[in-house]
Amino acid sequence: MIGRIAWRNILRNKRRSLILITSIVVGVLALVLTEGFATGMLHQMLSNQISADAGYIQIHKKGYQSDPTLENAMTNPGPVREILTKERAILNYSERLRVFGLVSSPYNSYGVSIVGIVPSAEKKITTISQYITKGSYLSGEPGQILLSTSMADKLKVGLGDKVVIMASQIDGSVGSEACRVSGIFETFNSGFDQSHVYIPIQTADQMLNADGLVSEFVVNPKNTRDQAAVESRVRDDIAGLPGAAGEYEVLSYEQMLPLLVAQLVLYRQALYLIAGIIAVALIFGIIDTMLMSVMERTHEFGVSMAIGMSNRKIFTMVMIEALYLAVIGTAIGLAGSYGASLSLSRTGWDLSMFSASLKSLGVGSIIYPVLETSYVVPTVLVIPVVTLLGAVYPALKAVRLQPVEAIRAT
Repeated sequence: MIGRIAWRNILRNKRRSLILITSIVVGVLALVLTEGFATGMLHQMLSNQISADAGYIQIHKKGYQSDPTLENAMTNPGPVREILTKERAILNYSERLRVFGLVSSPYNSYGVSIVGIVPSAEKKITTISQYITKGSYLSGEPGQILLSTSMADKLKVGLGDKVVIMASQIDGSVGSEACRVSGIFETFNSGFDQSHVYIPIQTADQMLNADGLVSEFVVNPKNTRDQAAVESRVRDDIAGLPGAAGEYEVLSYEQMLPLLVAQLVLYRQALYLIAGIIAVALIFGIIDTMLMSVMERTHEFGVSMAIGMSNRKIFTMVMIEALYLAVIGTAIGLAGSYGASLSLSRTGWDLSMFSASLKSLGVGSIIYPVLETSYVVPTVLVIPVVTLLGAVYPALKAVRLQPVEAIRAT
């Protein structure tokens, strides 16, 4: 009976009910879309970093992750290569010879990470080949180099121009190589662009007199959900190699990108703060609207008390009204959020005007929202709770009315 009366009260003043429902819908839209865009941005930051350089799994000689020098490169990569070739759960793998050095032109010199790659294998692992804006990707011929747009501008070179790369060899002497710019790339991350150049691994081997050294193997599993299992199998297989106990380290992208992972955790915590701010704003809006409703119905409450309706029933009736409105508003807001997110997940939100700032974060200029159940479900549950909390004070105000004074109110 109380529920039926509460529903009639909602329908009796459609304008007031519509105001409260609208405020709830706006709150749900703000929460879900904010979470969707923030989660989408975090996913893009992580996936961009994985696809451009890190991969899902990397294999190094023990100690290379903490001290990535040529001295800590793998001297006998053949057995590891054989294991990766036989592992059926691995989609692709590539090997690199990486060293910090200088890239120079007649105009400038800059310190960079010089990455020697197997072009055909690297193309299947990372997306650098997809970011070529001028020229072409490495063909594997000696003496080629890929530079970023920002690095080419700093060095004042273009396609076909020569640059000199230099780095310390394992014996401490300086190796150098003249390379011709075959391609220029531009990725999602300005910091990455300014610190990486790519050359064929044979060129790196020759420059460093490395004699077949490999700094790292980068591995992508066939199914990313099986990453942990693949990582564990590869680690066990490598540990079973003769004399390999404690010789190698097999790392996941979380271990390779600890700062980025920590940043993602921090951003996720910030989402809860944003949700709390929106919830507090919503509570005050609900209190205001419900209090207006109670004050407008003072005479009605007085008559109800006079004919025997208890304070408990009046309190319950106001709370049920708020619950009905919360459920309706949440349902409409959730449907609108999913509709908007579904549309934007295809087209994205173009933030080209902020592209420079987004590139510094490692995000593209178009953000695609991602709705995760772990965030949407709490929103669906929290909004009705917040609405009920906002209705408590108006409901208490209603039960504290004096029947005689309330009946006289107009």
